[in-house]
Amino acid sequence: MPRQTLPSLFSDASPFLHPFSKEMAQIFDQFRRGTAPEAGDLASGFDTALVPSLDIAESDEELEISAEMPGVKDEDLDVSVNGEMLVIKGEKSSDREEKEKEYHLVERRYGSFRRQIPLGFVPEAEAVKADFSNGVLKLKIQRPANTKAGVQKITVKSS
Repeated sequence: MPRQTLPSLFSDASPFLHPFSKEMAQIFDQFRRGTAPEAGDLASGFDTALVPSLDIAESDEELEISAEMPGVKDEDLDVSVNGEMLVIKGEKSSDREEKEKEYHLVERRYGSFRRQIPLGFVPEAEAVKADFSNGVLKLKIQRPANTKAGVQKITVKSS
């Protein structure tokens, strides 16, 4: 059976509405298939730029965490440890303006983010080093002497 599609409300609209139109079409497709969109799907085009990407490397001695935060100023960044939880909070803002013969575009994007990373141990205050440069936060967190990042192998049996 051929797939039926709804006519696009924005087919002749400006290119600025195309991403919105595409997102709405995907949502309608999900409803037609009988699967409701997840909350993250609805906001995927809007909030993902606010959530920093993380790289985490672990060794017996330390954790190394890199978080990409382009557009964040160091005064808008807050890093703390709450027990065994590393908390990274911040605010982003960006303004963009384009003036052309046929149009005038002004975009402003503001928002805050918060990432919590479970460490599995409580680090000592002097054991956490942080550097923020060119939109990248790099953290080195020394493990306490009484903890190990050991891996326990689990034997899996077939039946």
